[in-house]
Amino acid sequence: QVSHEFAINFNPTNPFCSGVEGIVQAYSACLPHIRFYGPTNFSPIINHVARFAAQATQQQAAAVSLDMDETRDAVVQASKLPMSIIIVGVGNADFAAMEFLDGDSRVLRSQTGEEAPRDIVQFVPFRDFRNAPKETLAKAVLAELPQQVVQYFKHQNLPP
Repeated sequence: QVSHEFAINFNPTNPFCSGVEGIVQAYSACLPHIRFYGPTNFSPIINHVARFAAQATQQQAAAVSLDMDETRDAVVQASKLPMSIIIVGVGNADFAAMEFLDGDSRVLRSQTGEEAPRDIVQFVPFRDFRNAPKETLAKAVLAELPQQVVQYFKHQNLPP
């Protein structure tokens, strides 16, 4: 059964992982039980995580995608929420669409022209790090995260 949205730890009632090591362990454990299928649609998972992020704002505490238009719209809407999106491109596909979502060179706009208030996407092609130490990949993947967090707090007029 094709699914673009599933709990990587195979526990839909508690789909959370503890830290980066928990994510890596869950990913490694799931690989023997799944088969990659393309094309990948990102908008379902972005919207799913955006629902979690939207719930958080109510609290008093501080592959190549074919659904590109929907994904772009989802990213623009999600950029208003306390979340970041990290995409690691696996394989030798043309990742131009992923580079487009990563708003490093221009402001991402929805289909209707609405601008994303901040860049929340970090895209890293794994092939560029295939022979590099894992710390190099980790550094690239997380490079924009601190600034993304600071930008969210600033847009909310909160001290970071």
